[in-house]
Amino acid sequence: MSDSVSIAHLSSRAVIAVGGPDWRSFLQGLLTQDVETLAAGEIRFGALLTPQGRLLYDLFVVARGEGALLDVAAEHRDALLQKLKLYRLRAKVDLAASDIGVWAAWGRGPRDGWLVDPRVDALGWRAYGVLEPTTNEAAYDAHRLTLGIPGPADWGSDKTYPIEANFDLLNGIDFRKGCFVGQETTSRMKRRGQIKTRMLPIAVDGPALPSGSEVLNGELRAGVVTSSAEGRAIAALRLDRAEGATLTAEGRPVLLDRPTWFAKALGERPE
Repeated sequence: MSDSVSIAHLSSRAVIAVGGPDWRSFLQGLLTQDVETLAAGEIRFGALLTPQGRLLYDLFVVARGEGALLDVAAEHRDALLQKLKLYRLRAKVDLAASDIGVWAAWGRGPRDGWLVDPRVDALGWRAYGVLEPTTNEAAYDAHRLTLGIPGPADWGSDKTYPIEANFDLLNGIDFRKGCFVGQETTSRMKRRGQIKTRMLPIAVDGPALPSGSEVLNGELRAGVVTSSAEGRAIAALRLDRAEGATLTAEGRPVLLDRPTWFAKALGERPE
């Protein structure tokens, strides 16, 4: 790879190896993403939800040989592994933690042997194995934040509906696949089409805003900061109070910065 490409080891991510003759049907009935049509060497973004439809764990599914890798948040891997084992029942599925490393790359040109991030092309690529880094995960997080893509720090576990975290706009939910855990609530929200809250980036001058900071439209609460870096943050915002409004957080002016991918995914003309 050329010097114009940044490569980072994502230590915040870990891998679960899934195998056995029933692995596709097993995951198909659980996850928001279609696994039955996943081709070898293909990657898809999705999640495991609670039965009530809240976002429990985000993940990437990577088909490999006779099974798949699940790219998950490292802090939740053990809990997710136990949850999957509870769902396994009599399915012929093998589940095990793996020490395969998770990597991200971004920059110019296609990367041979890497998988295009299925959320937004501009995020770059993902790979699994042993590689040489050129930068660190903090640089990747800054890149992701620049694009306005929320991450696990923004949605936590069992707190947020996946559509509020833009999973429907980031290719994280297949509404045509059939049943999955939490489908009823998720499909109902999509059908109604009136999503009041979305996670979106905001720009602010100065140091990072504390997570949990209120975003205000005058005296009205327009949302809350969910993660932040210097000059930029992700916030869960009430769209009717945030769009086109004068906003503040911690007494500082903030600006809603709707990403190009967000407008395109909603079928709007980007500003």
